[in-house]
Amino acid sequence: MEYAISHSALPKLKADCLVLPLGSASTLPEALPDETRASVQAFIKTGDFSGKQGQVSWLHNPPGVAARRLLLVGCGDKTELDGQAWQRLVTGATKQLLASPVKQAVLMLDTVKVTRELDWRVREGARVAEEASYRFDDYRSKPAKAAALRKLTFWHAQRDAALRQALKQGRAVAAGTALARDLGNMPPNDCYPEYLAERAKALGKEYDKLTVKIVTQAQAEKMGMGAFHAVAKGSTREGCLIVMEYKGATGKPVSLVGKGITFDTGGISLKPGANMDEMKYDMGGAASVFGTVKTVCELGLPIHLVAVVAAAENMPDGGATRPGDIVKTLSGQTVEILNTDAEGRLVLCDALTYVQQKYKPHTVIDIATLTGACVIALGSHAQAVYANDDVLRESLLEAGQDTGDRGWPMPLWEDYQSQLDSPFADMQNIGGPKGGSITAACFLHRFARDVNWAHLDIAGTAWISGGKDKGATGRPVPMLTRYLINLAGKG
Repeated sequence: MEYAISHSALPKLKADCLVLPLGSASTLPEALPDETRASVQAFIKTGDFSGKQGQVSWLHNPPGVAARRLLLVGCGDKTELDGQAWQRLVTGATKQLLASPVKQAVLMLDTVKVTRELDWRVREGARVAEEASYRFDDYRSKPAKAAALRKLTFWHAQRDAALRQALKQGRAVAAGTALARDLGNMPPNDCYPEYLAERAKALGKEYDKLTVKIVTQAQAEKMGMGAFHAVAKGSTREGCLIVMEYKGATGKPVSLVGKGITFDTGGISLKPGANMDEMKYDMGGAASVFGTVKTVCELGLPIHLVAVVAAAENMPDGGATRPGDIVKTLSGQTVEILNTDAEGRLVLCDALTYVQQKYKPHTVIDIATLTGACVIALGSHAQAVYANDDVLRESLLEAGQDTGDRGWPMPLWEDYQSQLDSPFADMQNIGGPKGGSITAACFLHRFARDVNWAHLDIAGTAWISGGKDKGATGRPVPMLTRYLINLAGKG
């Protein structure tokens, strides 16, 4: 969809629809002609529109303006909306427009007060509008009829040069989120490690500052990535490490490491059959890394970024790893594998060591759909945020709060580490039933003690499970990109 900024006089602004967010205590803006305001006020007096949150009403052929329709969107009884309320408002309005014959719509920014700045409203408005219009029809023999809506314009009475940059950022983040959703929604028979590698190469051809390197499964094994190989060897699909390096600046890089298990059967520790189809989403961390890289490239951020995706299938064939096997990781530490369904931490630990040894990053953030325990703890509203550095943790939490892609801080106390003790190896890959998300993070921390490191457990946020809204969300691309934009000083 196309987006624009306008300050033109409303009476002459040609559009199929003017969108007016109005609360129960709102006053109509003076930028609207007298006859238009009078018409809206008369409509409100009839009781057909109260401004209740989520309420929508259409007015056709309004007097005084060139627009053919007005869409009144209720904002509730609060005198000022917070950021999330604004995002919900734009999402709801966009869905109404998409279900209508409207081709071009204009959203007025100054009919309600919002706690956030004007450029934030444009940036996040464009992002959530684009996300609301997302569709994944690639595998339908007869795709649903496309929506008529082609253009959404944000209108404000005063010119503001910052709004165009805000619009650019919002669209770039939305593009990255859409890529992450596309990859997540693809079926696992088509989206497997080699396919992800090819998608990375395609990104490398699209953006000049991005170079791509593929470490094959055989190369990884030869290098000493015993934990990664233990997972990958159970499938006929070859695993690989995908390395995407973006050079928008010199110096030590920041690194993202994504779990890319393109399908997770659980291996020998086989999962129950119910909802196993959703294990195609176990590469949600990798998908978010792809999406973040795309956004960084689109914006041309002045940063040095190294993104690593540990891509593999976790399958139970005759060569699969068994519970009780002991493997040696790239770091030299040994791991007793008690449960082959705790495979994400195995591919990640070698990827974490690899990126530290090869690229010497100043900061490493890994992203993974790692534990069901995280879903029990936080549901689908927030991703768990673990970090060994207070500034890094707070920066990620602030980025999540700013975008509505929220996280929640979790402990990394040494008290939990003893749950990983093994009688036969340096550690075991599970820590028992208590604090499952925490002990998984503690496991990864053993491979990132000498660098600023954070771990995002996105098992509850990477996709919507079941129902008509089932599908990948693209999270935490908004959080990660906002963190990197802030890091680059381009916020």
